[in-house]
Amino acid sequence: MVRTRPAYFRHATGVRAQAMVEIINRQRHRKISSKACRDFTERALQAAGLGHRAVTIVFVRNAAIKKLNQQFRGKNYATDVLSFPTIAEDFEQIAQAQLGEVVIAVERAAAQAKESGLTFRNEVQQLILHGLLHLAGYDHETDQGEMDRIELKLRKRLGI
Repeated sequence: MVRTRPAYFRHATGVRAQAMVEIINRQRHRKISSKACRDFTERALQAAGLGHRAVTIVFVRNAAIKKLNQQFRGKNYATDVLSFPTIAEDFEQIAQAQLGEVVIAVERAAAQAKESGLTFRNEVQQLILHGLLHLAGYDHETDQGEMDRIELKLRKRLGI
C-alpha cells in the first residue's frame, strides 16, 4: 500500500516543487498506520531542520532487511533500520529534494519496543527519526556522539 500527501516548497531557483512523505508497507506482520507515520515523519523533518524534503519510509519483515543489510553493509543479520540517501546530480533539481529512503524491520521494532518498555508506535517513531538523521548525513559510528546528542534532543522535542 502506498499513500502520499504532497507538501510544497521553493528551490533556490524559485521553481515550485512538490515534496512528499511516502509510506510503503511491504509486510503483513504488524498493522501500520500510514497516516500516523506520515504525520510523525513530517514533524520530525521540520524538527530536524530538513524542511519539506521528500522521504520514503518502507516497512519490511526481518528477512528483507537482513538481505539489504548483507547486500549494502556486508552484515548478515536483521537490523532495525537502514537508510539509503538519494545522491542527485547537480542538474537534478527534483532529485535534490528527495532525502532518500528509511527501511524499518517491524519484527525487530516490536522486539526492541518490548525490551525497552516502549509502545510499538514510539519505537517506530524513534527508528524513523534515527533513519532521517542518517539521511541528513549523521553517523553515530564515527561522530563521537554528535548524532546521539541530536537524536535525544529531538526525541524530547517530538515527545518520544
